[in-house]
Amino acid sequence: MQDPRVDFGDILSIENYVADMNRPLKSAYPGKRSIDIFIATAAILAVWPVLVCIAALIWLRDGGPVIYRHTRIGRNGRPFPCLKFRTMVKNSDQVLAKLLASDSAAREEWKASRKLQNDPRIIPGIGSFLRKTSLDELPQIVNILRGEMSLVGPRPVTAAELEQYGSDVGAYLSMRPGLTGPWQVSGRNDTSYDDRVRLDATYAAENSILTDLWILLTTVPVVVARRGAYVLAAAVTAQSWPAIGDLGLGRMV
Repeated sequence: MQDPRVDFGDILSIENYVADMNRPLKSAYPGKRSIDIFIATAAILAVWPVLVCIAALIWLRDGGPVIYRHTRIGRNGRPFPCLKFRTMVKNSDQVLAKLLASDSAAREEWKASRKLQNDPRIIPGIGSFLRKTSLDELPQIVNILRGEMSLVGPRPVTAAELEQYGSDVGAYLSMRPGLTGPWQVSGRNDTSYDDRVRLDATYAAENSILTDLWILLTTVPVVVARRGAYVLAAAVTAQSWPAIGDLGLGRMV
């Protein structure tokens, strides 16, 4: 399977987004990058046997490649190859195109959230398990070590998805995308794309070490439960971040 690429037009569009922002990009809190390196290094040393086992299971079920590289947009509009274990069949693009052309309900679902509840592209068995547990995203630890991602941040998006961020695109581009983040612990597939944008924008404006700690700790039960959580529903509704303040994890002073 060939890796999708950002074409020249996409790159120009991204540069225009960066140039047109009315405010400078906000820096992450001091020490965020050092924390990323420390935890990611410890994590990859701890989970490498799991990585090997998952790779072997994918290979046995559907052959290679076992790693999927998809171009996403990082901080300051810089494209990077986002790494995942491959959970979809090799001809997933054709399968998706055929489904969207023949199923209007699936087409509307994809347009609203870029997700499908019953996705025919998923490799039966191992693919479904990896996606439900989010273990397919473990290779992104390498992205973190390379400085392309952070432990906590906005969900990595494609160049085409930036259009859906509207006036909040600057908030997304001001941060490194995260292995986990506010969207992942606030309902995930149960929230709309507009809610996801609001969460990302609010996180970019109010990120702190305590907020990151809260999100990291909340990610664990969400993954174990294999479903979206609703712990940030109030924040989504209010289009702000007061829910974390209510938990005593407000902005770091």
